[in-house]
Parts: sequence; C-alpha cells; structure tokens
Amino acid sequence: MNWLGLLGRNTLGLLALIGRIAMFAAQTVSHLVRPPFYTREFLNALVTIGWLSLPVVGLTALFTGGALALQIYAGGARFNAEAVVPSIVAIGMVRELGPVLGGLMVAGRVAAAIAAELGTMKVTEQIDALTTLSSHP
Repeated sequence: MNWLGLLGRNTLGLLALIGRIAMFAAQTVSHLVRPPFYTREFLNALVTIGWLSLPVVGLTALFTGGALALQIYAGGARFNAEAVVPSIVAIGMVRELGPVLGGLMVAGRVAAAIAAELGTMKVTEQIDALTTLSSHP
C-alpha cells in the first residue's frame, strides 16, 4: 500500500469538503442580505421557534426544579438547612441548569420541527422544484 498516496487522497478530500462548506456558508450569507426580504416568514419562524417552545422549556424547568429541590432538601435536612433550599434551587436553576436545559429543549424541538418540514418537502419534491426553477432552496 502506498500510504503517502492514501494520505494525499484523504487530505485532498478533506480540503474539498471544507471548500464546499465554505462556499455553502458564503452563499447563505449572500442570500441573507439580498432582496427580497421575507419579513412575514421570518416573524412566523420567530413565533414557531420562540413562543411555541415556551411550554416545553417551562415544563422542563418545573420538573427539574422540583427534582433539584427534593434532592437539596433531603441533603440539607441532616444539617437543619431547610431554610436555604429555595435560594439554592433558584441560584442553581437561574445560573446553571436553566440556560443549559432551556437551550437543549429549544434546540431539540426546533431541530425536530425543521427536519420534519424538510423531510416533507423532499418527499413531495418541493426542493427539486425549487432547484429546477433556479431558486436557492
């Protein structure tokens, strides 16, 4: 086996992939700043991503806060520290767990919704139609 040839082939393949990703990113940014601007679709996406994700994030925060309070109370009861449970839970949720779990829940919900929408568009050949019309999908 020619290991030098294999290394060169793999390196060129990696560089070609990086080039394709860079071209895709440049095309995406260029399409963001060119008219037409789809304000209504943008606002609909904001509502879908932000507002409709609040129940998922709220339920996650509620159950995580409850479990955290139960565990802190069980540990603090041995030292008669039940009075500090609410402040510890508040600090733990706001500073540490809240942003991480909120981000994970929003990312999971939104990624699933967008993947389902793209899958439906692919099955119904809408993406192929956009490509045929020389539109950027």
